[in-house]
Formats: sequence, structure tokens, C-alpha cells
Amino acid sequence: MAHYRVGRLEQEIQREVNDILLKRVRDPRVQGVTLTGVEVTGDLQQVTIFYSILSDKTEDEQKTAQGLEKASGLIRGELGSRLSIYKTPEIKFELDTSVQYGDKIDRLINKLKQDKN
Repeated sequence: MAHYRVGRLEQEIQREVNDILLKRVRDPRVQGVTLTGVEVTGDLQQVTIFYSILSDKTEDEQKTAQGLEKASGLIRGELGSRLSIYKTPEIKFELDTSVQYGDKIDRLINKLKQDKN
């Protein structure tokens, strides 16, 4: 039963944080951020939000991370007013590298195909 609640909460947090990033956060460093997943601990005290950006540059990744870190207080406050839970969880943002990893694998496969022909 508790796992079901955590799953629903993760979906709700992802939906609300997406909305907050689009409508409330004005920081240009977080423009173009795509949320890819949310993990909530079993005690509902901490949440890890995974995100990706279109750029592969390290400096863009750092700027985005700084922007999200700076906006985390605003996001947590907004979540507290939007969600009906006892305590708003601590928020941690983490870059999701699976998209970049998948792109790298695709390039390697295409290169192998070209070398074979």
C-alpha cells in the first residue's frame, strides 16, 4: 500500500515541478530543462528530481545545476502549498545522463555499421 502512495506522490511532484519551472521560475539558467524522473524516499522526507538538458557542454550543465539549486527553495515552497502532505520533502536535483548515454551508443552503432560497409 505504501509503495502505491509513493508512486502517486512521485507523479504528482513531477507534474507540479514541471508547472512551477514553466510558470514561476524566471531564472534563464533553467530554461529548457526537462524532468525525466522523480524518486521519493520511503519515509517521504527527501525527493530526488532527475533532469536533462539539450546541451552537452559542461558549462551549460553547471549553470543549469546552479539555477536549479538556487530555485529549489521556491520550488519547495510552492510544492508545500500545492500538495496535501504532512511535510514537504527536501529537494535534490540530479542530472540524468541516460539520454546522453543512449545518444553515444547510437553513434557507436552507426559508426560500426559504416565501418562494416
